[in-house]
Amino acid sequence: MKGYKFNPGWLLLVVILVALNLLPCSQAFWGNGNKIKTAVFLSPNFVLGPGSVENRFYYNIDFPKGHIALKSFNGEVIDEAGNPVPLHETYLHHWVVVRYYVRKGVEILDDKILNSSDYISGRNNGVCQDRILGQFFGLGSETRKTVTYVPDPYGIEVGNPAEIPSGFEERWMLNVHAIDTRGVEDKLGCTECRCDLYNVTEDEYGKPLRPDYKGGLLCCYDRTQCRLTQGFEGIRRTLYLRYTVKWVDMDSSVVPVKIYIFDITDGWKRSSNSSGINAEHHCKVEYDVEPCRATRLADDGCIDNKRISLDMPFGGYLIYGVAHQHSGGSGSALYREDGRLLCSSIPTYGEGEEAGNEAGYIVGMSTCYPRPGTVKISEGEALILESNYSSIRHHTGVMGLFYILVADQLPKPPMLHAIVQTQDSIILSTILWAAVALMGVVMVIAVAIHFRLKHGSEDGYEAIAM
Repeated sequence: MKGYKFNPGWLLLVVILVALNLLPCSQAFWGNGNKIKTAVFLSPNFVLGPGSVENRFYYNIDFPKGHIALKSFNGEVIDEAGNPVPLHETYLHHWVVVRYYVRKGVEILDDKILNSSDYISGRNNGVCQDRILGQFFGLGSETRKTVTYVPDPYGIEVGNPAEIPSGFEERWMLNVHAIDTRGVEDKLGCTECRCDLYNVTEDEYGKPLRPDYKGGLLCCYDRTQCRLTQGFEGIRRTLYLRYTVKWVDMDSSVVPVKIYIFDITDGWKRSSNSSGINAEHHCKVEYDVEPCRATRLADDGCIDNKRISLDMPFGGYLIYGVAHQHSGGSGSALYREDGRLLCSSIPTYGEGEEAGNEAGYIVGMSTCYPRPGTVKISEGEALILESNYSSIRHHTGVMGLFYILVADQLPKPPMLHAIVQTQDSIILSTILWAAVALMGVVMVIAVAIHFRLKHGSEDGYEAIAM
């Protein structure tokens, strides 16, 4: 523009601003480099009519691939249109996701292969005996309002090539146990799998039930039928479990956590030669709550309280905890032996009709996220597990599970973590600082030109104009 004289000072200012602006951009890039990925999948469809039961095991389900760190897993029952199905129509007794390894080229069609050399369990680190409570994730009616998110910078590591047995590949199994309670005679009785309502006297393998077994998983297996109200008719409908998985790529910024599941029915007893390993535990998974007498109502509010002590065969830092209970549950907790609370999980009951707020059902369980490093569990330490249920009425087949995530180590301090970068980050940092250095050279040249032009003008030369 005519009359405007070029001032190299502006060039100096622009260079400084650009250099300063690049640094925070670089830090933001690396802070968000390992972005969370999300995928939504559907289970194979299942068809339920009024009173019918689905309890099947789906092998080789859709699941994220590669060496990753799982951040959360959530599921819910939906219909063919994708609409959430409320619990008072289809009760979600539970869903669980289990890892396993199968020999390459072998397809698993049913549970018979579990005893063959082509199958290897990929269970969690929990203390229960083999094939019992080995899932990575699992919830029930509380699934829609229970947080499963693993806090940063932690994650559940899977797909590690170094841990997959030679000649095998990692896969995942989904078990869905759903009960259609439309038109049934007793909704709560059906969801608690009372044997008389299912007219069952043998388990699914034809073995007679114990005379004192009144209800539970042995009476509501796949394709059983709960008693309907006389004359009720309803359509059969196709349903799915829709599940959402979140994960990040596994790298040095992720701190792995291990999964442990405790069971209030565990028959483990401390002995002089006890090692706390899985073989010594006997988790029954479910139990009954006997009704209280009228005289107890004023004393303890008719609460059935169960407590067990378990010696920990591991050590580490508690990162996350949540319990699993059925209707009638009033909360569960994990304590140190001296009574100090480590984690508690309290149920939320619904108050309406819509999915996620169904009256009379547990629709969520509270979770605990201790501040990192504040709750350390020592190997061999005794912990107390507690499970509480209302005993105003009789309950069958209830559960008292407690799921925790434990890290062997804490995250590196921020400054140390900045020093211990991946090779790629070091390369990018080098390029960035090289660019900044180049800009510094440009600044020096600009200042020199400005100096020469200024002094040239004083000696009779005209300054360059635009």
